Amino acid sequence: MQNWESDRPFGMKWASLAFDKSCLRARLLVIGVIAAAALLAAQTAASAPAPEQSSPAASDTYQPKFPGDPARSNSEAAALGYMRTVLRAQREFNKKNGHFATSPGELVHTGSFTKRMVNTDRGDYTVGFEGKKDSFALTMTPKQLDAQHRSFYADDDGKIHADEEKPADAESQVVK
Repeated sequence: MQNWESDRPFGMKWASLAFDKSCLRARLLVIGVIAAAALLAAQTAASAPAPEQSSPAASDTYQPKFPGDPARSNSEAAALGYMRTVLRAQREFNKKNGHFATSPGELVHTGSFTKRMVNTDRGDYTVGFEGKKDSFALTMTPKQLDAQHRSFYADDDGKIHADEEKPADAESQVVK
């Protein structure tokens, strides 16, 4: 049987022991730092004030989705996004086929128009689509017409029109 001390050259046993002590110190230091960070995080979370309840009017304020966003509400932003998607799909369809799609179903897989988008119920809005090979008209009619839910209209010229008092048409004001 060999003795541990006799297997190592002189001085190595002390170096090994010193190395083990420095590793132990480093490990204890890391554990201490982690524990201190966890304690600080727990104290910060406990002392943080509860989030203030915002008034209904403040939470209903629309935040524009991009610079120049013409929408007045999240519902309008979704309706306008849908219209832009249909207009792009119609433009691509016409370029590829030499005529416009006569139904939303024909636009599926054109651009980013999906099968799910054929559904005419779009939340607070209902889609209207009239298509011929040489022209089309797209409407988005809100279920409740008001300043936050305007009606929209677009046709093959690609311009989106809006009206907050009646169903939008080609004579309504153009939005960007």
